[in-house]
Amino acid sequence: QVQLVESGGGVVQAGGSLRLSCAASRRTLSSYAMGWFRQAPGKEREFVAVISWSGGSTYYADSVKGRFTISRDNAKNSVYLQMNSLKPEDTAIYSCAASPKTWAMRVVEYAYWGQGTQVTVSS
Repeated sequence: QVQLVESGGGVVQAGGSLRLSCAASRRTLSSYAMGWFRQAPGKEREFVAVISWSGGSTYYADSVKGRFTISRDNAKNSVYLQMNSLKPEDTAIYSCAASPKTWAMRVVEYAYWGQGTQVTVSS
């Protein structure tokens, strides 16, 4: 069982930055692909970014490409999402998730989820 806890959310003005963190307990994350997802009110949960177990490969949704950066530190059992040039449409609850697959971008491919952290971008 992997427990994931996100932090770093908050309220920021458009154009600002936030850095989300996801810390794991009970099991090392080093063998999992890690992803970030977000869910806005009234919308489906959507993929944001994924990073391979080694950190050597990353992939982003088109909506965040060039603005967000996913990274991980397996020694600290943590994953991060640096969000720059934030827009009001980035407002959502952001959740990290762990997948036993080598690579995963679909919700159903992830086995463990954090509770989420709220990100609000004001215009």
